[in-house]
Amino acid sequence: MFYSRQTSLRLHEEHLATLQLWGRLEQSIAARVPEEELDALLRNCAAALAEEVSRHFDFEEQELFTRLAQAGDGDIAGLLTEEHATIRDAAQNLGALLALPRRDAAAQQQLRALALELAERLTAHVQKEEMALLPVLEDLLDEETDRELVLAYANR
Repeated sequence: MFYSRQTSLRLHEEHLATLQLWGRLEQSIAARVPEEELDALLRNCAAALAEEVSRHFDFEEQELFTRLAQAGDGDIAGLLTEEHATIRDAAQNLGALLALPRRDAAAQQQLRALALELAERLTAHVQKEEMALLPVLEDLLDEETDRELVLAYANR
């Protein structure tokens, strides 16, 4: 889709990066790559997710979802906020598992399962935002508001 608003475009670009990274993780788990390689990729995914949770999600919740609700699209904002909470919890669990100094086979299996769950949740979440949030933003934001939002987002 073509985006005329910079806010939508920036979020879209981040969505694509998220899908690419977590897709790579899914493929690596399926291919049973060596544990060291998987661990490095998991740490990259966890770091990217921590950034997304603190920057991307917070921006959407504080700046965009309130505007959606005011415009009468509070249902989608509510749904996406609930998904953010679920993803935040899973991200915290992922970080805790990665922080273990040593992981036995059960913990390693739990880590893989959680990573696959996160990949699935993130993919579904991104798809919802691409289909519901970004098109609404295209209609909702005027040029001045878009400019203000994209600058505010860049400065987070």
